Amino acid sequence: MTDQFALIYSSRFSDYSYGECHPFKVDRYRLTYELMQQYQLLTPSHVKQVECPVASEEMLRDFHRQDYLDTLKSFSLDDDVHANFFYGLGDIENPVFKGLYDWSRLMCGGTIEAVRQVVEEGCRASFSMAGGWHHAHSARASGFSYLNDAVVAIAQLLKQGKRVVYVDIDAHHGDGVQQAFYDNDQVLTVSIHENGKDFYPYSGFVDEVGTGQGYGYSVNIPLVPHSDDLIFEQAFTRMILPLIQGFAPDVLVTQMGADPLRTDPLTRLECTTAFMEYAGRGFLETGIPWVAIGGGGYDRLNVARAWTLLWSTMIGVPVADEIPAPFKKTMLSLDEPCDWLRDPPHMAAPDDFSRAQQSLDKNISIIERQIFPLLNLSARG
Repeated sequence: MTDQFALIYSSRFSDYSYGECHPFKVDRYRLTYELMQQYQLLTPSHVKQVECPVASEEMLRDFHRQDYLDTLKSFSLDDDVHANFFYGLGDIENPVFKGLYDWSRLMCGGTIEAVRQVVEEGCRASFSMAGGWHHAHSARASGFSYLNDAVVAIAQLLKQGKRVVYVDIDAHHGDGVQQAFYDNDQVLTVSIHENGKDFYPYSGFVDEVGTGQGYGYSVNIPLVPHSDDLIFEQAFTRMILPLIQGFAPDVLVTQMGADPLRTDPLTRLECTTAFMEYAGRGFLETGIPWVAIGGGGYDRLNVARAWTLLWSTMIGVPVADEIPAPFKKTMLSLDEPCDWLRDPPHMAAPDDFSRAQQSLDKNISIIERQIFPLLNLSARG
């Protein structure tokens, strides 16, 4: 392992669109790249940029069913209206458009390449911002996700005999990844997210712990609405880091969704950009070969700021708080003015914090009793 860091990117990320009214804005990748560039985070000698390849269909078949892939492919050949709700395709959530299949393969290929950079090229860490499609199932699109890049990439690691910890910090439960490895003891999945009681995808409860050989290797840390940075940091320190250390994986894969930020339009958590820096430092300090992938985030300025801070943290290059003037101009032209890279400190209202703390303490107690002993971990109190 070297001190090199790989960023997987392609200008082709912006070639398609979910539609003007869809909450997922593809241009967030371009904006993130431009902000990184203006902070001079792409030029250090220990950083390399890698063009994103397209995932092969053979690799996709390690998780996805052929009938689903065939349907996705055929629907992507033209601009005609297509729908197959059995496969989750063609509704408002998961629209179908010309080129969708190849575009999805491109996003999936970035995560596969990020894994290759760490495992075969010896990079200390890699970041594929276009990854993180954690809701896709083997034969069903879901939650804006068509191909599950994390599952396909982890499948390649399992073929090499690697043990993997997958940590998902997106505001939404990583249900597709959990389901893929629910009976597998070679992958520990950990998801911290907004409680699914009344929030998509309505899963990720603390009692979802795996089955068969995978019993104890699925961990969920649901957070009540209005949980803030302090709640997240406690969960990270008391749960996530010990679980990583206890499992002792060969590779760490993390989904770094930016939608826990308090100004995200689709979520109800109250984190700031500080949570992204905190998580980035924690993952890096484990010393485990690390693959970071993107994820949710429905305010594109939030995404650009959070992932720029993540990349800065990963590669160890500090950045100033004031946004570079050219990027300010770009965001002003999009009617989204901005001045600062980091959010100001924020705490939830006292009643909200109290509820969040009580819920977190209860869930931590359950996990410590049920999961920790399986990994030879003891409660820290």
